[in-house]
Amino acid sequence: MNKPRHPLRDAHTDRDATKGVPDTPQTRAPAYRLAFADEDFLCREELRPVRLQLELLKPEMMLDTHNITSTIVLFGGARIPSPATKDRARTKTLADLSYFYDEAREFARLMTLKSLETSGRENVIVTGGGPGVMEAGNRGAIDAGGHSIGLNIVLPHEQAPNEFVTPALCFNFHYFAIRKMHFLMRAKAICVFPGGFGTMDELFESLTLIQTGRMQPVPVLLFGRDFWERILNWEALADAGTISEEDLSLFRFVDSASEAMHVIENWEDLPARDKLPGRN
Repeated sequence: MNKPRHPLRDAHTDRDATKGVPDTPQTRAPAYRLAFADEDFLCREELRPVRLQLELLKPEMMLDTHNITSTIVLFGGARIPSPATKDRARTKTLADLSYFYDEAREFARLMTLKSLETSGRENVIVTGGGPGVMEAGNRGAIDAGGHSIGLNIVLPHEQAPNEFVTPALCFNFHYFAIRKMHFLMRAKAICVFPGGFGTMDELFESLTLIQTGRMQPVPVLLFGRDFWERILNWEALADAGTISEEDLSLFRFVDSASEAMHVIENWEDLPARDKLPGRN
């Protein structure tokens, strides 16, 4: 516990003191609990704004404590197996996509080596903390002897965070919206591997923020051109006019860790858009 910066009695002391009060009907009543130590109270519907603020503040403050100034985001499918387990994949396509497990792991290793040049403050790998591509990203950071971040979310079927997330940087969220903010608030690049609905959601939200000028452009790298062009007809969107031709330059396809590193290392910063191309 940090030493208080003021002479007033601190919250920890009072919270601990309440554990030793006499046992009476009054002290057993929920009303008597300190508001900030009352979990039932904090979970009330009316306290949602407070919970949102807490989920924004806790990871932000802890990342500041660890002096982490920028991150490299890895999005990708939880179902993609490692090459060692691809024989148990549900489909042949998933088994074939195990290639990207190794590429995610190698990319995270290379990026973490670069991060260690700044004592692990910049370009820190951040994933969703789960299996598949996320596990590969956190694992690659371990391979390089560095740390990495995991931003988990509570789900009905949720498993424990993967074993490669740095424990001190392993967070858990109730609100998807706040989790998404933490993915992007320090992002210097967004690397998107093959995945499903969650991956698509994270990809398109990131592209929308850059497209509309709500976020400064960063490299958005789609690993696996064959996969992405088979799943999504990007040119059809531009031909239809629902996006502009210029929007197709907001992302790039890469097929290997080394190719992604080259793009990021040679990236020239651009200002956020001040107008939307193709909008009359």
